[in-house]
Amino acid sequence: MSLTESELRAKIAQEMPGVRADLERLVRIPGIAFEGFDHSHVERSAEAVAELLRGCGLDTQIVRHGGQPAVIGRKPAPPGAPTVLLYAHHDVQPAGDPALWASDPFEPVERDGRLYGRGAADDKAGVMAHVAALRAFGDQLPVGVVVFVEGEEEYGSDSLDAIIQAHLDELRSDVIVIADSGNWDIGRPALTTSLRGLVNLFVEVKVLKGAVHSGMFGGAVPDALMTLSRLLSTLHDDDGEVAVGGLVGREGASVDYPEDRFRHESGLLDGVGLIGRGTITDRIWTKPSISVLGIDAPRTLEAANALQASAKAKISVRVAPGDDPKSVYAAVKSHLEKNVPWGAAVEVTLESDGDPCVIDATGPGFEAARAAFRSAWDGVEPVDMGVGGSIPFIATFQELFPGATILVTGVEDPHSAAHGPNESLHLGEFERVCLAEVLLLKNVAETLTK
Repeated sequence: MSLTESELRAKIAQEMPGVRADLERLVRIPGIAFEGFDHSHVERSAEAVAELLRGCGLDTQIVRHGGQPAVIGRKPAPPGAPTVLLYAHHDVQPAGDPALWASDPFEPVERDGRLYGRGAADDKAGVMAHVAALRAFGDQLPVGVVVFVEGEEEYGSDSLDAIIQAHLDELRSDVIVIADSGNWDIGRPALTTSLRGLVNLFVEVKVLKGAVHSGMFGGAVPDALMTLSRLLSTLHDDDGEVAVGGLVGREGASVDYPEDRFRHESGLLDGVGLIGRGTITDRIWTKPSISVLGIDAPRTLEAANALQASAKAKISVRVAPGDDPKSVYAAVKSHLEKNVPWGAAVEVTLESDGDPCVIDATGPGFEAARAAFRSAWDGVEPVDMGVGGSIPFIATFQELFPGATILVTGVEDPHSAAHGPNESLHLGEFERVCLAEVLLLKNVAETLTK
């Protein structure tokens, strides 16, 4: 006999103290897949996740294919019932400068109803939302589940395709829940239905065989930093709109994002204007953007009175849904090569790229999700929203599992500060997320069981 909604609500409430304790245990593990960090912590993180899944009765293994460890846990479907793949990732971003954190980034602390710590929201809470749902159902799980928890999402998912290909039959499912996005606001749930793609590249300019005296040669010889600065400035017009030809973008995002809310949530300083044209949601969801992430240059305190011979920048291009990362890279590369000033030598190299995606959010799986969200948020209608960030492997899931319903959900809210200092999770919203996932599995079973 299946569990009722009221029984599931009671079970989630009962499980939340233990779910939170296990989330805090995961946050204490600094599992960072970036080069230069101790990857034994990623191993510890994978072991901890595997232990949690085994505790839910799943047949669990730790897998890897040249990269960091992922965890796959499986429980077969009852006769005629669908199988749901539950995705999250257990690795986290580097914490950065600890002085920018109000508390130790790897020691979870609650303040004003939020749990602070690196990974508390992105994405260890996603892992624990899956665990909470499994614990609530216990032995009465109405669907088959495959829990797939990746170990290097924050570092580019380099080995993800190989893992998926190697375990394709194990991962095959009717519904895929990717718990790595967020909700529209505190108190307003959302399904993510589009994401931009990504192209990261380096551009280096060279003007001299070596650094030379700025007094003896300045005024006639262009220095590399000035040359690079002028080149980077050609990427945008005077309004801050992307000025690279050949990039695709569109207008018509359906959700209104008030400017005062956007300025507050982004932390934009008073007096600083927005860049680009069109609605805010068009600018951050459906149009391309170009950002300069870093420049290799002497530090000001160490800079000599010398003209620099070379300078290098890392550029990030967010690719609009409907565009192709390969053609975007070619267009940006061509633009940089054509616009370098004073005949300087220029070299452009690709670091990484990833596809954008658009999800057709119709059909019984999406209606099951929306109904679950409405119940968990006490009647509030969920929003279909875009995201300016990138989860390139969603396109991989779309390609390999074309018949599956892909639901992009998450635990974050606009104040979570994922990837930044003082990352946090709203604990009240987290309980709603866990309840919503339980109700989603119930609804999927009732809708798709043959």
